[in-house]
Amino acid sequence: MTVTHITIDSEDPFALAQFWAEATGYLEDPDEPNEPDGDEAYLASPNGPQVLLFQRVPEGKTGKNRVHLDVAPTDRTRDEELERLLGLGASVLQDRREEDGTGWVVLADPEGNEFCLERSDAERAEPVQPATS
Repeated sequence: MTVTHITIDSEDPFALAQFWAEATGYLEDPDEPNEPDGDEAYLASPNGPQVLLFQRVPEGKTGKNRVHLDVAPTDRTRDEELERLLGLGASVLQDRREEDGTGWVVLADPEGNEFCLERSDAERAEPVQPATS
């Protein structure tokens, strides 16, 4: 079995796809661009087979996601990426960063869908410094 798409329900697929395109660098299909009034918006990873599909649903989000994305920056630190994502319209739900630099941040996209921001690969490769008391 192969997972081909991760589909996210949305009140405004076009706007939510714009947020996630800025957040991830994923691209719409140039042969079938996303339309502001469309019922679906499509984004594909420029580096592989991953696809995010946003589909219009009549109801807004009412509870916690049953599935969420975990993301990690590729060209900056987790904390730098956090500031960038907040500037794009994300909001912090829980800050689970530890004093030693480990941990993650639980965020919500502009429609309230939860996702987690983890440390970059470079940060994970660094030895963890114990917190001083």
